[in-house]
Amino acid sequence: MRFKPTAAALAALLVLAACGDAARSLAAGEPGDDAVCALDGMSIKDYPGPKAQLVFKDGRIDYFCTLAELFEVLFGDDGRHAVGASYVQDMGQADWNKPRGHWIAASTAFYVLDSRAQGAMGPTIATFASQQDAAAFAAREGGRVLDFKQVQPVMHASGAKPAHQAHDDSMR
Repeated sequence: MRFKPTAAALAALLVLAACGDAARSLAAGEPGDDAVCALDGMSIKDYPGPKAQLVFKDGRIDYFCTLAELFEVLFGDDGRHAVGASYVQDMGQADWNKPRGHWIAASTAFYVLDSRAQGAMGPTIATFASQQDAAAFAAREGGRVLDFKQVQPVMHASGAKPAHQAHDDSMR
């Protein structure tokens, strides 16, 4: 007996293939050597500290040289509408001075705010896959450990702006 695909079976296969393509298109990308920050045009590869990215539903990726910039867009009025996924780097695995790879979902990360660690714009928010790595970093560099759900209200309450924008505002 030979299998003869029906129209319904073919349609189901097409739907499954499309879902696979959609999932792949929302995967983290690795910024190329020429990648720049979506908000300020700074080179991604030229600065220490964790980077971030937003993958939009259409597959486009915006990279950010600081987490404050990611949060400005993600928690802003327009941020959530077209965003498919957000990623940060696990600094428990990535090299702080030349971070590459080790992308994790922003919603699962642990964040160290108010540390002495320096990134692209001076003091930066550090990101980790494990709470233990985040706590060890905070013990070395100072700061406090928050999960993703705790970060949003803190960023809103502080009126956080990317360092370049706060600096530009103070010059006016």
